[in-house]
Parts: sequence; structure tokens; C-alpha cells
Amino acid sequence: MRPTIKDLANAAGVSLATVDRVLNGRSGVREKTVKTVNDAIERIGFQRNQVAATLARQRGYRFVFALPRSGDEFLMEIIDRIAEFDSASRAEMIEADVIRIDDQDPHEAARNLSNLSAEDVDGVAIMAPETPQIRDALLRMRERGIQTIPLVADQQDDGEHGFVGIDNRAAGATAGRLMARFIGNKEGSVLVLTETTQARDSLERRLGFDGIINAEYPNLKVLPTLETYGDPDRTENILHNAIRTHSDILGIYFMGVEARIPLEKGRRAGVIRDRVTIAHERTPSTELALKNGELDAVIHQDPGHLVRSAIRILRAKCENRATLASQERIRIEVLILENL
Repeated sequence: MRPTIKDLANAAGVSLATVDRVLNGRSGVREKTVKTVNDAIERIGFQRNQVAATLARQRGYRFVFALPRSGDEFLMEIIDRIAEFDSASRAEMIEADVIRIDDQDPHEAARNLSNLSAEDVDGVAIMAPETPQIRDALLRMRERGIQTIPLVADQQDDGEHGFVGIDNRAAGATAGRLMARFIGNKEGSVLVLTETTQARDSLERRLGFDGIINAEYPNLKVLPTLETYGDPDRTENILHNAIRTHSDILGIYFMGVEARIPLEKGRRAGVIRDRVTIAHERTPSTELALKNGELDAVIHQDPGHLVRSAIRILRAKCENRATLASQERIRIEVLILENL
């Protein structure tokens, strides 16, 4: 039979109450005692009965996804997967909900996050640009006992609190390799568009993209990143001005998570069909563009895996246990017309 909590208490030489406090991450236990209990867990192979632990709490878990107000098709894919999970997980006493925060106003976003109470919310997965206000709001939430994890765009420098999403630097490097291979030996420039460079995913993708192009393809010059802020008129002006100013543009890299507006404006301006184009995330717009020959490749991460992984990690944090790292690794998928 599996070792019980009583077996664990005997192996560690502590009381059942102390074991309970350590397993649930409560205060009032010396660091030395915590280490003793954790060592005993490893020694006897103790595995907690998570169903019983949830019942003992006398309430389930409620996890919230804090998502930007501005967003489009990929965001709706994530929201649909959250609703799907919420419907399927009620039997496990887990609720998954969505709140929208103003990603263009970090002060307002921070105020919305400050309204979340540990009595109502156990954990928050957040997708937002990295700003001092957001970082402080996340710190305050953790101080209130709410677990946090960044989703898609990493918010934290030390990696201590985890991250759910693809390796964005590797994703950018993949885009760079594909762009250069598709262009071939021609000499010219590559245009890069994103919603905002405040998002860490865009910064890391750009670093990966530049790392490949600059090191291995001297025939190509990557132009400075242009920010659209998700605004259709601004996007149209940026595309017109860039093409007019740089007549040697051979490729366009849509670096952000939403490519619908740039694709629509690029289609109207007639600037994408005769150039190599690469975007991120599989959505109805990027699928259509692949089928129409307006995109050469799409770099994708599975939104369902993102949601499930975020909830598994948040629950593990609440229960003071580790997750299986291989299960939470989000794969980089490269889509072309032939493998849609």
C-alpha cells in the first residue's frame, strides 16, 4: 500500500499537524522541519491523495485567467479552451474563469488585479505586457496568498514562478531560419511587425530572429521593429510607409500573437503575396492566408495545452508539490499549407 500521512509523520519524526502544515504550505513551521518532512517524502515515496486533499479543503479551486481586453482570434481560441476546461472539470471541483484587463493602461490593469481576493481566487494565469505596475501587482497577489503564473508572455526575470508558453527565443530563431531559407540568396531587407515591444514574447522572438539572420545570412538586413498597437489605421500606415521607404523588402515577419489585422491591411495594400511572410499562431485568418498563398509558414502553440498546463501548475503550487516538467513543455509547431 502507498505510504499514508501517518507513515510520513513517523518517518519525519513530527506530528500529523506539522505534516499537514508543510503539505499545504502554511506558516508556523521552521525551515529545518520543512526540509525534514520533504526529505521523508522522498525517502518513503509518499504521494498525496489529491482528491482527498481537495475534499479536506471543503471547497474546490478557482483559477482565473487575466487576459488583455485588446486581442483577437488567438485570444478567443484561449478563451474557448478555458470555457471547455471549466465545463469538463466541475466534477474535479475546479473552476476556470476569465477576467479582462486593460493592456494599454498598466495602472488600471494593476488596480483590477488588486481587487482579487485569496478568499475567492486560488491562482491567476496572466497574459499582459511586462510593466513595473503589473510586476508589482503580481507580487502583491502572491503576498495575499494567490498563486500566479505568466501565460504566453513571461513577466518574471528569475523564472522562480514558472511560465506557460513556448520558448519564444527559439520560436523567433525558427522564424528567422525559415525566412532566410525561403528567401534564398537574394539581397534585401526584412520587415518586422508586432503589437507592442513591451511584451516579453515579442522581445525574445526578435532576439532569436536577429540571432539567426545576423549570424548566418549577411544578404539580409532586419529593419527595426514597428509597433501597430493593434490599431488598423496605424497598421495600414506603417505598411505603406515601410514599403515606400524600403523598396528592397523581401520578407515580412508578423511577430505578435495576432496577425489578422496586418494580414488584412497587407492584402489590401498588395504587399504580402510577392514576399516571404511568416506569422505566429494558428487562427482562422492565418489558416486562410496559408491556403491562399499569402503566408509561407505559421509558428504555433496549442491553446488547449496552454490552458491545461497553467491550471495544473497553479494547482500544484496551491498544493505545494512539483509538476511533471515534460508534461508542461509547450511544443513549437511549424505549419505550412501541406500539414494544416
